[in-house]
Amino acid sequence: MCGIVGYVGGQSAQDVVVAGLKRLEYRGYDSAGVAVLADGGLAAAKKAGKLVNLEKELGDRPLPAGRTGIGHTRWATHGAPTDANAHPHLDNAGRVAVVHNGIIENFAALRRELTGRGHALESETDTEVVAHLLAEAFSAGGDLAEAMRQVCRRLEGAFTLVAVHADQPDVVVGARRNSPLVVGVGQDEWFLASDVAAFIAHTRSAVELGQDQVVELSREGVVVTGFDGELAEVRAYHVDWDASAAEKGGYASFMLKEIADQPRAVADTLLGRVDGEGTLHLDEVRIPAAELREVDKVVIVACGTAFHAGMIAKYAIEHWTRLPCETELASEFRYRDPILDQRTLVVAISQSGETMDTLMALRHAREQGAKVLAICNTNGSTIPRESDAVLYTHAGPEVAVASTKAFLTQLVACYLVALYLGQVRGTKWGDEIRTVVRQLSAISGEVDRVLTTMEPVRELARSLAHHDTVLFVGRHVGYPVALEGALKLKELAYMHAEGFAAGELKHGPIALIEEGLPVVVIVPSPRGRSVLHDKIVSNIQEIRARGARTIVVAEEGDEAVVPYADHLITVPATPTLLQPLVATVPLQVFACELATARGNEVDQPRNLAKSVTVE
Repeated sequence: MCGIVGYVGGQSAQDVVVAGLKRLEYRGYDSAGVAVLADGGLAAAKKAGKLVNLEKELGDRPLPAGRTGIGHTRWATHGAPTDANAHPHLDNAGRVAVVHNGIIENFAALRRELTGRGHALESETDTEVVAHLLAEAFSAGGDLAEAMRQVCRRLEGAFTLVAVHADQPDVVVGARRNSPLVVGVGQDEWFLASDVAAFIAHTRSAVELGQDQVVELSREGVVVTGFDGELAEVRAYHVDWDASAAEKGGYASFMLKEIADQPRAVADTLLGRVDGEGTLHLDEVRIPAAELREVDKVVIVACGTAFHAGMIAKYAIEHWTRLPCETELASEFRYRDPILDQRTLVVAISQSGETMDTLMALRHAREQGAKVLAICNTNGSTIPRESDAVLYTHAGPEVAVASTKAFLTQLVACYLVALYLGQVRGTKWGDEIRTVVRQLSAISGEVDRVLTTMEPVRELARSLAHHDTVLFVGRHVGYPVALEGALKLKELAYMHAEGFAAGELKHGPIALIEEGLPVVVIVPSPRGRSVLHDKIVSNIQEIRARGARTIVVAEEGDEAVVPYADHLITVPATPTLLQPLVATVPLQVFACELATARGNEVDQPRNLAKSVTVE
């Protein structure tokens, strides 16, 4: 959630850190701060609110010029978003500065211990205790990395910590447990950040940090150890996108750019995974074919938008592999005592690869002996590293908090996993797989075509900006699409929006239907599943008979829905299982435009963060 940046090098630390924090604004935050080592001392500034408030403060009262510094954008957990609670936090002598993501669960006991020894703590945060503990440990040994290791061994919870000390002016130290932290390696300069986006303008060379590790950046380079002090092996990797990929590129918002990016992202996720004969080669799926043939159940765990992708994947997996498949909210998974064993395949879906609920779910699954396959957009993140296999989507950086292109690429990855299981297990013939792969390959162009027809959808959205409620209904794979459409409207427009399985309307939700209520209906193709199609046409008639305003998303040429649609949104004809890839796009545009018409900030909706790294 929060953003962290650290720097050691030859540039102005303040400039590098603030620029890095700007690139992390999308993660969500409510205060910001920076600390710089200069002239044998430590100087800090922090302000509640947006980064512009901190920049104004720095403009009015500049910090001394320094070449080492840290910065932070905070999303409040312990204590309100105030200047005092903003990071960095300092010890009483003002020699140590700390920034922190995550939650330190035993901070209350540590705080009592510190106050008992005469420390004066000035904030309500759990972070401030770390600054005081580091000051004590440093005074005993004079080495910040060793002090960090000692303190981390006492902490409980999930955290990323980055610290500097005035007595070591060319050193930045970081530590991570269950929360992201990555090293950037430049030319005679080094970076620490919670996301590579913070330093991508300077270097595309990065180093993964593992669980329970401490990293020391200095003029001599990078040293990584475990919390126990033992040297740790690290993996360097190259970031395959550049700074321009994280810029708006002329669009009014990142979300608009990312919606427009979807044809490319869908195509990129398919690249290199299918040979000329249509055979799938998922090299990142390191689970042997013999073990996949032994799988007797698939369980998908995810949160939010990724959960909706998992719901759609369930239909594809069961249809193409004949394996039973469950889709579970990751936040509920380990609390219901799920039945797992060595023949269970758990698929964990996460855009960031750091979603704490999903990470804890996969850890529980592995403890029970299940194999875990991750679907993720972020190279080097925790969830892929702790899984038995990974399938990376290739959406590129997704800056807007509300997910769009990550969702479509997650769907493509889910389809690939389902087809691969069918290929390995022999439940789909080679020509059948090749047919679906050809259909998937054509989807990029179909998404592009949908995007060229969206002006009526934007006009409709603007006309509904004064409404308080919109309902979404669908059947089969249209039901998760309805849920995703409703979620986008909640996230962006702050409206009451609900998604329902259309067959459930008469079991209660139809009581919500009233005169003029906008209801979006996702209609499946009439080809191949005519019974399903006919039933949802009946649902549209039920809705319209009660005075609702029907907004129908249906494939081109579907004349049966025309008499009952107050507003008809057509999408290209696609196989039923693949329809979510085109049917979701108008709902994204609809939510984005409606939110804009209501004057909302679409890239950074209130109360939300891009990466939810706490449970």
